[in-house]
Amino acid sequence: MKAISMKHSSCPIVNDKSRLRRFIPRVEEKKQGHSLTPPTEEQHVTNRTVGRDLRNATAEASVEELLAAMTWEQKLAQLQIAFRPRLEDAKDLARGGIGAVFWPRSAEATNELQRTAREETPHGIPLLVGLDVVHGQRTTFPVPLAQAASFDPAVAETDARISAKEAASGGVNWTFSPMVDVSRDPRWGRVVEGFGEDVHVNGVFGAAKVRGYQGESLADEGSILACVKHFVAYGQAEGGRDYNTVDVSVQRLRNVYLEPFRAAVKAGAATVMAAFNTVSGRPAHANRLLLTDLLKEEWGFGGVVVGDADGVVNLIDHGVAAHLGDALQQSYAAGLDVEMGGNAVSAEGDALLSPDDFDSDRIDDAVRRVLRLKHALGLFGDPYKKTALEITAPSEETRLAARQAAEKCLVLLKNDGGVLPLGPTVRRVLLVGPYAASTDHLGAWVQSFAEPAAALADAIQIECPQWSLTVKEGSGFFNGNPALLADAVASAKQHDVVLIAVGEPSSLTGEASSRSDLRLPECQEELIKAIAGTSQPFAVVMFNGRPLVTSAWIDSAPSVLEAWHLGLEGPAAVARALSGAVNPGGKLPMTFPRSTGQVPIYYDHENTGRPATVSARIEEADMDVALMGPGNTDDRFTSKYRDLALGPQFTFGHGLSYTSFRYGELWVEAKDLALEALRDGQVFRIKIPLFNTGDCFGDEVTLVFIRDRVASLAQPVRRLRAFTRTSLRAGQSEVLSFDVGWSDLGFWDNEGLYVVEPGEFELHIGGGLEGDAHSMLRVT
Repeated sequence: MKAISMKHSSCPIVNDKSRLRRFIPRVEEKKQGHSLTPPTEEQHVTNRTVGRDLRNATAEASVEELLAAMTWEQKLAQLQIAFRPRLEDAKDLARGGIGAVFWPRSAEATNELQRTAREETPHGIPLLVGLDVVHGQRTTFPVPLAQAASFDPAVAETDARISAKEAASGGVNWTFSPMVDVSRDPRWGRVVEGFGEDVHVNGVFGAAKVRGYQGESLADEGSILACVKHFVAYGQAEGGRDYNTVDVSVQRLRNVYLEPFRAAVKAGAATVMAAFNTVSGRPAHANRLLLTDLLKEEWGFGGVVVGDADGVVNLIDHGVAAHLGDALQQSYAAGLDVEMGGNAVSAEGDALLSPDDFDSDRIDDAVRRVLRLKHALGLFGDPYKKTALEITAPSEETRLAARQAAEKCLVLLKNDGGVLPLGPTVRRVLLVGPYAASTDHLGAWVQSFAEPAAALADAIQIECPQWSLTVKEGSGFFNGNPALLADAVASAKQHDVVLIAVGEPSSLTGEASSRSDLRLPECQEELIKAIAGTSQPFAVVMFNGRPLVTSAWIDSAPSVLEAWHLGLEGPAAVARALSGAVNPGGKLPMTFPRSTGQVPIYYDHENTGRPATVSARIEEADMDVALMGPGNTDDRFTSKYRDLALGPQFTFGHGLSYTSFRYGELWVEAKDLALEALRDGQVFRIKIPLFNTGDCFGDEVTLVFIRDRVASLAQPVRRLRAFTRTSLRAGQSEVLSFDVGWSDLGFWDNEGLYVVEPGEFELHIGGGLEGDAHSMLRVT
């Protein structure tokens, strides 16, 4: 399904091969309603940008000429990337013929490395230069999870385009981003690096990042290689513990974890990174069924598969490789093209393994893929950067883009009594909390040389000079102080309104940052409760990189603004939202649980055979009865927690506004759909009017969900199939249109076949999970 204005597509890319019978079996025979999706002309070129850039006669002739002239050691050297912090050590790697290095932090140093590779090696092969450019190089944008809250892929594409230009100016030509790992467990620290719990959102935003990084052509001055990661199911780590075991069914792998990668490959991703985890007991770095049979053969991926840091070495600890040579042999044979770590060939040019240890065709294929990327980037023509043109600081234009992006990522969770925005009568504002004066707004995966953000207090003074602002600490991030708390409480009574800035430092998010407790530190919760006890109007502003548990204080807080880690211009965006200059319009891309014990929790779950009915939900005040009696529904024997109210604290897609919106009558072009016509590419249109019924400008995110009511496999209670973000002035309206087709009504079955089955489908559309308008479709 796609919004007409956004042209999203989710049509599966498949072919007629049957290499995956052992792991993801495929069925060739077509049944009624069961068919491989018929490939369109666009789908035949599954990797459009890479296919266009890499496949040309001149480059191919050069690749073959080089390949024929290279020794065994020179070939293997091209198939590794290594990090050496000292420039002289990195130059030794370049002299040894290594294929890729990590960025040495300046255009001048990068030119030295490229010159060494071009002039001091037998074949003069230039270098791939990699760096984790995740949400900014010199200009730091909101973290990816926050970007997903915008429900506007242009935010992600703008970030990637600006980041690519800044990074490329210094010599970077390869980023290890975007991450499209679907995750439903906020204990996992790397949820900050992805786009949340929904399959479709991850696919759309991942594709947008690919387009932004790679531009119109990889040969353009401001383009760099994208790397979609981590292939695959890394976000499903048991217990939310990073690097942990993954065990996933065939249909869950196909329908959830593979889909965003397929979308990124379709968008032209040049490289794919293997995951740390196992899939069906086999580590991804040595999983031929995933790396070769599925990615390269079924999807037609023509780019490079790179390992994660020491991911090949980790095969020894996984217990599938006896030693380093064994690990390298298994990885390259499985389809890995570049090993991250530099273990295949030493800086002196000595190979760890001999040609007898490998299939020579497999190694030649990997070398071809690497050389083609270098040709596509134009490195054989000119690998050098003009040092005078290196971008070393944000510009006014990139700061504005970062601020506008941050403004779109804000989510208004609560606003009882309309505390926000702070009206014109407000004069005395108290700002308390550990984030009042903190500059920790850049988030995880930020460059060490990035320009720091301002503190929220400073941003408020700049953006809201009409306020008389007082700043009190109130509490530290992790440690409380009774004197500071008492001072904040006493000061609250002397002000018109209190703003409480709380959250988790960015160091608690990202890789190797799993948490077992998703609550704010106790001292921060005590600060909120103490301010609530003053009866003064107040709003909580949360800065975080994952969904947090707010149940201890959420009922006492009249207004709550989710501010994430919004990057360089985040504090300015928050200040503008508090004053009303900006109207928050984002929605949650991940569910906020009531308790850590409730995770994993996500909207597109199966119904189960004994669903607990939300209509029978009890009030929190009656929880003691729930603990003693049949539970929190009328029926004890249903799927629930006895000691917890049903449902999450805040659902996926939740988000309020300073204005109000209303949806009109839903129009559906056809409610009876012919299966064969859908298979042949027929789509039907749905339309719905949207009205801004409030008194100020605002953005509304419209979500379109479909549910297959009866299917051969249990289906999710909702599946997001399209979304769009619409800006409307007070009193303005617009008719929204979406197309529905074959790819929106089916699923991947346990035979690895994409299936659309006859029957009834629920259609829900509106500003949240429940939808404001509904219809029933029938496929026959």
